[in-house]
Amino acid sequence: MVVDIICPLYNADKYVENLHKSFEIQKNVEIGNIRYIITKGNDKTEEKVKKLKCKYKVIEPKEFSHSLTREKEAFESNADIIVFVTQDIIIEKENWLENLIKPIEKDEAQACYSRQICANNSMEKYTREKNYPEKSSIVSKDDISRLGLRAFFFSDAASAIKRKIFVELNGYDSKDLPISEDMYFAYKLITNGYKIKYCADSEVIHSHDFTLKQQYKRYYETGRFFKQNAYLNKYKVNSTGGKLAIYILKRAIKEKNWKVIMKWIPNMGARFIGMKMGKLSKI
Repeated sequence: MVVDIICPLYNADKYVENLHKSFEIQKNVEIGNIRYIITKGNDKTEEKVKKLKCKYKVIEPKEFSHSLTREKEAFESNADIIVFVTQDIIIEKENWLENLIKPIEKDEAQACYSRQICANNSMEKYTREKNYPEKSSIVSKDDISRLGLRAFFFSDAASAIKRKIFVELNGYDSKDLPISEDMYFAYKLITNGYKIKYCADSEVIHSHDFTLKQQYKRYYETGRFFKQNAYLNKYKVNSTGGKLAIYILKRAIKEKNWKVIMKWIPNMGARFIGMKMGKLSKI
């Protein structure tokens, strides 16, 4: 199957050259186009992308949308599989893409996402450990009663979708989603009888170390997402948030990661308050 890689870029001159090289070293995969969408910034991203001799376009900041920008590129693609990635992932292995799309080629699943590993000692390290375990798994409609909302977990930081299905389900329904566009589409996939595979053998490094303000903002936007898509609230959470918080604290204590231990209470508070305020905000 032919694969198109779709990657939005913004002030990405420190990322794009190495990222592009990591695409070029992939084995046993037919890449049709690498499609970059550059949001105008204040660095040399466009200058560097020009030298790569690949497909790209430049848009104004007001034109960018986490959902609509990806959706437009996917609809314009003629590939069999579309692969969404973010600019800040690091790909070290030449079989990353092969392992990501293999389940789609074998018709085991219609969408897949990679394992994400955090390379620093921040709270995100333990979050990644919990959310992206060492063992692969497949989720279908039959798992909703067991997993609840977790059945719709999906990440377009590094993901693959059968393009025919993306078009059939009308992508993100032309909605401008500032966050959680991946969950929005995963819900449509699962409830329409398709399957999602988490591919633990398809690894990327994806590292963050959010400030309290950034964490609050992320969860505020997530809260707004759930208010705007209230149908998701009927699915039980299965104490996922609480289990994640306890896991982070236990791992930090075990590793004597004092930085994370000291930040644990204010960080969890920022998440909780941000989510609550987002759900209370006016739409």
